Amino acid sequence: MTVARISTFSFAGIEALRVEVQVQIASGLPAFLVVGLPDKAVGEARERVRAALTSMGLSLPPKRILVNLAPADMLKEGSHFDLPIALGVLAAMEVIPLEEAGEFAALGELSLDGRLHAVAGVLPAAIAAGAADLGLICPESQGGEAAWAGSVDILAPPDLLSLINHFRGTQLLSRPEIGGVARPIDCPDLDQVRGMESARRALEIAAAGAHNLMLIGPPGAGKSMLAARLPGLLPDLSPREALEVSMVHSVAGLLEGGRLLQRPPFREPHHSASQAAMAGGGTRAKPGEVSLAHRGVLFLDELPEFPRASLEALRQPMESGHTTVARAAAHITYPARFQLIAAMNPCRCGHLGNPARECGRAPRCGEDYQGKISGPLLDRIDLVIEVQPISPADLARARPGEASADVAARVQAARERQWARPGGLANAEVSLAAIAMNEEARSLIERAAEKLHLSARGFTRALRVARTIADLAACETVARVHVAEALSYRLRSFGKVGPAQVS
Repeated sequence: MTVARISTFSFAGIEALRVEVQVQIASGLPAFLVVGLPDKAVGEARERVRAALTSMGLSLPPKRILVNLAPADMLKEGSHFDLPIALGVLAAMEVIPLEEAGEFAALGELSLDGRLHAVAGVLPAAIAAGAADLGLICPESQGGEAAWAGSVDILAPPDLLSLINHFRGTQLLSRPEIGGVARPIDCPDLDQVRGMESARRALEIAAAGAHNLMLIGPPGAGKSMLAARLPGLLPDLSPREALEVSMVHSVAGLLEGGRLLQRPPFREPHHSASQAAMAGGGTRAKPGEVSLAHRGVLFLDELPEFPRASLEALRQPMESGHTTVARAAAHITYPARFQLIAAMNPCRCGHLGNPARECGRAPRCGEDYQGKISGPLLDRIDLVIEVQPISPADLARARPGEASADVAARVQAARERQWARPGGLANAEVSLAAIAMNEEARSLIERAAEKLHLSARGFTRALRVARTIADLAACETVARVHVAEALSYRLRSFGKVGPAQVS
């Protein structure tokens, strides 16, 4: 009695775990059983497979068909098991060659007429197939995505009939072309921002070192306008980073047209986002916003309006660069090395500290509103800038600001200095031992740490910002002036954002 074997994959984060689909057709009462811990979507595959074969004029034999998904103790989730189950059944029925089909891994969702629909995770599956010395069969719409895996043998049929004809030698499926690179997001130019010199400077420093930034100011001051222009200042992803980011988006089903992401992602979830939406989770443990913003920007507008649990879920990935979704059956880890950009009003009405429209419940209104953000989260923010509104008269007379392309060139030069150092890390990730400074700078930061009661994390992050400021100035050693500017951006208490009084 022959057992047909076809490989496919299950996903744990961005890691593709090999699953063997074993199909046996034996004598007995007619039945079509799927075992091996399938979820409901996998269990329903038997009906989609039956309908797809019927549409091509094939019928299942009146025997006992048993499909086993090995290893049997691993939960199998998703509709991408349709195609490997169908191929296993066809191989067991001797419709396609058994040995030749076994040289491929497959994933794809079947429609009732046999067409193949796109599924999540094709890119990591293609890479895993290449590592296992297997080819990959995937839907036609995702052939370009799978082709990024390199020399892997890729088959991307539009439907099940085309795939059967290929294996039987009556039709030849050519290797799909590489999917190309995703089109950059439309980003407004910084030259549209008039005035706001201190905020523009903080934005440039944040872009140059991948530092976390908070913008505080009344409604309409320009906080969201500045944050929207940050993506235009960031350098392209390296090939390794582009592949890593694209794998996350592939597992989430967001890699459109099989095109690799070359620009850093920019995510801006609504303030109603739940903890699972932010950190990852749900019934199938999908990546959250922190992972979708990996190697890019996570912009949280109206920061205090986010649920407390959603904000606290940011703390661990901001330090470690990854997030773990814990389940009773497994722990799934996603990368989450993101740059946080936050914007908020100083109080609920937004006018605390504004002499023209002073808050009627000051200072209690501001204290209650700002108290929604925990101290440990604030301690992880490297730069805090107060965005003051510009009067209409000053706005009309102000000259256009510097263009994004000019600022991006300085940011690129600063990043290249960082990449040239041992480790090749952005300054937001470097260790304290890697920051060279002169004695005046060391003396200032030590006195500031004592007077401003900086935590060890705050001390390190202030020095990382100083290192970025020095890189923008093309200085190999951090000097006193660089430390002084970095300390001016360090948050000590709301309403007191400004130069540190350290002598």
